[in-house]
Amino acid sequence: MKKLKLFLGGVLSVLMLAGFKPLATNYFQGTDSGIGILILLFLVLVPLLFVLGFLFVQFKIVLNKFQQTRRYHYDFNKLLKELNPKQWQNILQTPKKKCKGNCNGSCLKKTLVFVILGMGSVQYLMAQDGSPTSSSFFSQPGIIITVILLLIPLFLGALFFIHKAIRYIKNRINEKNEVFAQKFSDELQTNLDNNKESLLALKTKQTSVLDETNSTIETDDSKSILENVSDLPQTNFTAFKKKATKRPQLDPDVTKLILWYLGCGAFWLFLGGLIGEYVGIKFVVPEVDQMSWLSFGRLRPVHTNIVFWGWASLSMIGLGIYVVPTVSNTKLYSIKWGWIALVCTNIMIIAGTISLLLGVNNGGGEFREYIWPIMAFFAVALLLTLANFILTVAKRTTHEIYISNWYIISAIIFTVIVALTAYLPFWQDGVSETIVQGYFMHSGVGMWFTLYTLGLLYYFIPQQLNKPIYAYSLGILAFWTQIIFYTVIGTHHFVFAPIPWWLQTVGIVGSAGMIIPVVAATINYSMTFKGQWNKVANSYTLPFFLVPVMYYFIVSMQGTAEAFKFTNLLWHFTDFTVAHAHLGFYGIITFALWGGVYAIVPRLTGNEPPQHLVGVHFWLAFIGILFYTIPLSIGSTLRGLSWMKGDPFIDSVEMMFEWWLWRAIGGSLMFISHIIFAYNFYKMCIKDVEVVNIKDKAFELLMKNK
Repeated sequence: MKKLKLFLGGVLSVLMLAGFKPLATNYFQGTDSGIGILILLFLVLVPLLFVLGFLFVQFKIVLNKFQQTRRYHYDFNKLLKELNPKQWQNILQTPKKKCKGNCNGSCLKKTLVFVILGMGSVQYLMAQDGSPTSSSFFSQPGIIITVILLLIPLFLGALFFIHKAIRYIKNRINEKNEVFAQKFSDELQTNLDNNKESLLALKTKQTSVLDETNSTIETDDSKSILENVSDLPQTNFTAFKKKATKRPQLDPDVTKLILWYLGCGAFWLFLGGLIGEYVGIKFVVPEVDQMSWLSFGRLRPVHTNIVFWGWASLSMIGLGIYVVPTVSNTKLYSIKWGWIALVCTNIMIIAGTISLLLGVNNGGGEFREYIWPIMAFFAVALLLTLANFILTVAKRTTHEIYISNWYIISAIIFTVIVALTAYLPFWQDGVSETIVQGYFMHSGVGMWFTLYTLGLLYYFIPQQLNKPIYAYSLGILAFWTQIIFYTVIGTHHFVFAPIPWWLQTVGIVGSAGMIIPVVAATINYSMTFKGQWNKVANSYTLPFFLVPVMYYFIVSMQGTAEAFKFTNLLWHFTDFTVAHAHLGFYGIITFALWGGVYAIVPRLTGNEPPQHLVGVHFWLAFIGILFYTIPLSIGSTLRGLSWMKGDPFIDSVEMMFEWWLWRAIGGSLMFISHIIFAYNFYKMCIKDVEVVNIKDKAFELLMKNK
């Protein structure tokens, strides 16, 4: 509940600040652009400041406890006099079941403090004094943005350092408390053996006093009918979510491999999101920097390639290492190959990022900006992963090949084909390169990310709902029709381009044919949810799987609509395609991967994520993508109409300003959700150190000896 109070205040402040678009717009377009930038970037810093302050206070509390422990001397009689009736029960009789308590009434008061602070921040931002704009160095937009974005990793580093310091101090406290607990347990056992009558008399005397002030609720619930029994006032701000079902533990080496894949993916998502945040802000403040390696032309491919290959690809493979052997009821063929593929992929991303920042690229082909020697590392990773999965399925103990493995293995096979087609030089001249680019760009998204993710959904949705997929035949229909139609639709990006009309027509027809696999898969997933919708409200993973199902239908139908000639003329070369790409990659791929991470990591580590922070993560990402895509789509439609009327180009640029501002706000919310996801992943992988209670530990030792 402490984390709930912290982030509830932060989210309220963010939402309050997000409502002041007109104010920010006036500042950006006026003379005092520095204040406008501060308003926008404040969305990113407020939650980090809250988290840093919270952890610092927690650090001080733990440090104070440590100092008290160092001055503390073991006193058996003092500990004995502090026992309450339930603890006497543990000593003299069989211990009763402990009741689970929830949040007390002080949560509301402390939460109101955050609300007031948030309101105060808004009032401060609304203050206008009409003073002339400062021309100092630190009032320049580029300096402000650069400093603040550089501070974000420093803040996160400080959070990590404080968290590690707290764990270290708690471990030192526990070492001393465990010694005291052993002494207390030994002396209690001695008194039970030699002088039980005096303990009974002392217990009777103390109970008569404690019963007046420290009454407790005793429950005898052998059938586990009662839940959350507590005598404390309860104020529940959110519903309690069902925890992950315990599963047989995987091989520790496989668990480690999966966690490394997902951990690297979370890191690249943070870094790629940070670069994307900067790129989005450049639309609002184009004069933010003057350096070539920070130009839009270099940073944009850095952002897209990091989230494509670093976040999505590594996370997909990591989840596949869990799913493929599970549905095959066998072990992964080679753990070593998995590690080699992980290292090769990370080498590719690091080398590719450096080369793009230096201006070394593959001629500007979208999503294939990495030069071939760098992309070769990913080719090795893909081939190893493909061989690993095929050999794993080959030694399955089940009769059939589950549909998830159809999708996952086919996605890797098609990606190898697509990559070879895009990088072999035999057809890379003139118009042929344009056709190959369309094939690679669209098939890279549809035959790698989408096909693979659909396979993951065919496992996770039935598994989380605890029921089989609605219709296996619909899955096969969607599989084969996607392979038939998706591989020929790349040229719908080049309608009215100097390529053969018949090829453009094939792209349009293939796009229309995609209605078949999209509708088939959507019906299959949705009907699997039928009769189980109540589980969505009680689960923190199912909402992450429901969003991809919804967006898969919406975005795919939108893609079909974009392929036709009029809409292509209206939307192409505008930010509508940017909104469409983000809605698809974020709404389908990223949400599905988040759901997979939250579904399997608690089973691998035994640690649940902070459920309230999972909710904050979900809603910030969901609201953020809506703020990003809806205004951008509207503005881009108006811009396309402006071009079709023949208006001056600069008029459309000025008109897009407020829509780009909404893009920056939505991107900020999405970036904050990435930070929260990284923290949740860390919490699932690292077990918290609980300070040992001397009396509770003593009772535990005492019960072992009974």
